[in-house]
Amino acid sequence: MTIKYLAASIASAAFLAAPAMAQVDLSGKTVEWVIPFSETGGSAKWANFFAPLLSQELPGKPTVVVKFMPGAGSTKGANWFQNQTDGDGTLLFGTSGSTQFPYLLDDPRVRYEYSDWNPVMASGTGGVAYLNPEDGAKFDGTANNLKDIDFIYGSQGATRLDLVPLLAWQMLGMNVEPVFGIKGRGDGRLMFERGEATIDYQTSSSYLGASADLVEQGRAVPMMTWGALNEDGDIVRDPTFPGIPTFKEVCEATDGCETRGEAWDAWKAFFIAGFPVQKIAFLPAGTSQEVIDTYTAAFDAVRNRDDFAKIASKRVGKYDVFVGEGAKKATKAGTTVSPEAKAYVTNWLQEAYGVSLK
Repeated sequence: MTIKYLAASIASAAFLAAPAMAQVDLSGKTVEWVIPFSETGGSAKWANFFAPLLSQELPGKPTVVVKFMPGAGSTKGANWFQNQTDGDGTLLFGTSGSTQFPYLLDDPRVRYEYSDWNPVMASGTGGVAYLNPEDGAKFDGTANNLKDIDFIYGSQGATRLDLVPLLAWQMLGMNVEPVFGIKGRGDGRLMFERGEATIDYQTSSSYLGASADLVEQGRAVPMMTWGALNEDGDIVRDPTFPGIPTFKEVCEATDGCETRGEAWDAWKAFFIAGFPVQKIAFLPAGTSQEVIDTYTAAFDAVRNRDDFAKIASKRVGKYDVFVGEGAKKATKAGTTVSPEAKAYVTNWLQEAYGVSLK
């Protein structure tokens, strides 16, 4: 499947409305929405944004409670969810690119299978990389003045979503030393705030919720976004951050960085898998179609609220929300990369960080 077809098919699916369906009544119930990260990151902000809106639209208006199960860069929670069979509508699970990437790379710690789960909503996001004020003053739209600096970065792990910024910084010729083991990107931001890290990136929801304040206070300087995909599969400016250049723009302006070739193709493949379809809400394997239809209709109602675009832009950004068949197509797109991209990244992880996935 070509990138152009992939992007266009998902974009068109975003506008599919849910048909009339039989629904279950969740009156008096509590829905637990489990997030396999800490409560300080972008996934937490994403779920906390949607949870009260979902509660209003589900039949019976059940209480939707977001719970956190961090560990192993989200693999712990995903392995747990794989074994859940309570499909009565009271359990929802949220994944992110950091859950998708270990699956894509055949990480031996993965004991979960995306095709067993039932996606009911998927949404895209973006990401913003930023520098401390001292190094930010040297940034001129290229990385040329940053190549002799030794940066420290708080990372969830090289096989998680962090591989997108780590590979990007390496392609720019920057020296970024990751400190692995944090439980969520919010913990990386806290390291940056304390001065323990000198470079950071956050997904859009977390950036809007916290990092943007650091920029306003003069404690951080935006460097670049990862961008967004247009219908032709080209990387363009992120609609949530149109004033910040994309990695592609910075790469093109930086000596030695190329937007063609094996490294670029691999980076773009994992960017596509990790951001345009980054966060997905699932019901467990074995859930009845009636329950699936209930959640599909509820999320469809959420995204069609008159005020949704306005409130979403301030909390999670301006990105498509997919339901129904759109969510299924989005999930497939987010859990598929080419063998060539997979091989490149696998070799890069071994050479750069000594991470073997065999």
